[in-house]
Amino acid sequence: MDIGVIIAGILTLAIYTFLYKDNPIYRAAESLLIGLAMGYVLVIYWQTAFMDRIFSPLLNESDWWVLIPLILGLLMFSRFSRKYSWLSRIPIALMIGAGAGVAIPAMLYARTLKQISASVMPLITESGGFNFEALVVIVGLLSTLTYFYFSREHKGIIGKVAKLGTYFLMLFFGATFGYTVMSRMSTFIGRIDFLLSDFLHIIK
Repeated sequence: MDIGVIIAGILTLAIYTFLYKDNPIYRAAESLLIGLAMGYVLVIYWQTAFMDRIFSPLLNESDWWVLIPLILGLLMFSRFSRKYSWLSRIPIALMIGAGAGVAIPAMLYARTLKQISASVMPLITESGGFNFEALVVIVGLLSTLTYFYFSREHKGIIGKVAKLGTYFLMLFFGATFGYTVMSRMSTFIGRIDFLLSDFLHIIK
């Protein structure tokens, strides 16, 4: 049996001991996972960020422009000094400004414009048939927005539409919770399959 499979099986069983209660075996496996993950991330960042994007262009291509992000990155460490901690505000401000400039258009397109375009569907298809899916989307959208309309009391027709919106919200939250549970169950089934087949060879 491969040594990697043995280690993975033992660590998987160590993690599952938490189902009984918190114990030193589980804490050791958890600490090992966190330590390995941090070490892996540091190595990846060192190779992809420092070596590939800074040192290699600077030494091999004489690209002196990379000194600007290098200096800005080093200024972040001024936070450890009370006297020069104000220098760290420069890269933080640039990072937040650039991040917001990139994120706002992307989020506006992905979370607003795309959802609006998905909500505006024709009720009549190109073949002349009735698009029942579009009707459900429109009713769900309008009733859900009515539920969050607090400028008027939810009575009469507004109250009935808002109540319908709560049903759509419950369907959404239920589907989201079910998807989360199924994804966790899929991960659990995958680990059990690994233990019974690759590690213990009980099933083929």
